[in-house]
Amino acid sequence: MTTPDATTSVTPAGSAATSAAPGPTGAGPRRRGGLGPVGLVLAGGLSVQFGGALAVTLMPRAGALGIVTLRLAVAAIVLLIVCRPRLRGHSRTDWGTVLVFGITMGAMNGLFYQAVDRIPLGPAVTLEVLGPLALSVVASRRAINFVWAGLALAGVFLLGGGGFDSLDPVGAAYALAAGVMWAAYIVFSARTGRRFPQADGLALAMAVAAVLFLPLGVAESGMKLLEPEILLLGGAVAILSSVLPYTLELLALRRLPAPTFAILMSLEPAIAATAGFLILNQALTAMEAAAIALVIAASMGAVRTQTRGLNPGKRERRGKRPRREKKAPVPTER
Repeated sequence: MTTPDATTSVTPAGSAATSAAPGPTGAGPRRRGGLGPVGLVLAGGLSVQFGGALAVTLMPRAGALGIVTLRLAVAAIVLLIVCRPRLRGHSRTDWGTVLVFGITMGAMNGLFYQAVDRIPLGPAVTLEVLGPLALSVVASRRAINFVWAGLALAGVFLLGGGGFDSLDPVGAAYALAAGVMWAAYIVFSARTGRRFPQADGLALAMAVAAVLFLPLGVAESGMKLLEPEILLLGGAVAILSSVLPYTLELLALRRLPAPTFAILMSLEPAIAATAGFLILNQALTAMEAAAIALVIAASMGAVRTQTRGLNPGKRERRGKRPRREKKAPVPTER
């Protein structure tokens, strides 16, 4: 789960609308630097999912809530030190927005970690990504997106073996609930970004989430959270799952076109499945692999449809006023 800059509005699949796109004379630089930002996004995705796999290995020792607490606390400390957000000069509405953003962020992480404590990482991310995908479909209001929604539902049907017999239903429910929170996260991330400069709102919201989760983590794990090895590995989870991918994606968004970033983000279920296989020995069946492929295809299709809908070139050439499409933000940080 990664966190691109909360100050920019995001387009389908969580890309920043203000991504730096080269001008008419920028074709050469784009070709020379094209692999750089793509590599940054992929590295961020790998960092997130391998961080999640590391968290799963720690859960038997520190509990899911304990690991979430460590991740949020360390990420909050790092972001507060780096961003040094200004506390004065904000309205009550500003603070209300960042509070809800923090609650949403904490709920999203807590539900997801409860899911991966019960079901494999790849299927968990696949179910979770349905939340942002649904947000994109609903917000775009384009008929073709219902085709992509149907494709995603077919993938979910396959993932559950026709009835979720192959997955823990409680874990699947947690993953779907995390997806709902992910969609809410995207909405409140945009609102927070409009009210706070740079990543100040994100740092404050992360602190809110950490404070809210602290009692839950202490209640479940107690003094285990202070054991040096768990503390060190929990800090590594925070760096891999929040701080590092946030930094990499923020750098990438300055040079990468928004649609390209969005499509790359759609690959996260596949990256998660790979991390689960390499670190956790969570092999996929042929049906589960096909299900993940369907959901990825649906996400990419929704991104491409949304991008075309936002390009009014043909209608402008015909002298007609283009219809304004509502931008639908989809997957960013988790």
